[in-house]
Amino acid sequence: MPRVFTYRGYTIEQLKRMPLDEFIKLLPARQRRSLKRGLTPAQQKLLKKLRRTNGPVKTHCRDMIILPEMVGRTIYVYNGKEFVKVEIKPEMIGHYLGEFAYTCKQVRHGKPGVGATRSSMYVPLK
Repeated sequence: MPRVFTYRGYTIEQLKRMPLDEFIKLLPARQRRSLKRGLTPAQQKLLKKLRRTNGPVKTHCRDMIILPEMVGRTIYVYNGKEFVKVEIKPEMIGHYLGEFAYTCKQVRHGKPGVGATRSSMYVPLK
């Protein structure tokens, strides 16, 4: 029997049917406070666009909290250089979109070689 996803004891179908006011009560304090203050114009625009279209949506709005109605959608989130594809899964509910589109690349150091740095003079070439 496959394991069914639950968020604070509610299934994804129950969360989708739940009014936003009740869902807000289930969120952690930071997200709850953010949503109680209301959505910013950019967040409202993103939500309208998601409700209007079925395809993927591009956005710069990294501070949008992932709501149950977004599950299963594809959103391209801007990381400062390019749009990163984020497929929304049930486990992401309550997190911010920006958490899934990293803004910094992982550092990959090259191998020391001839002329790389002063310290590479002391590394054997073989």
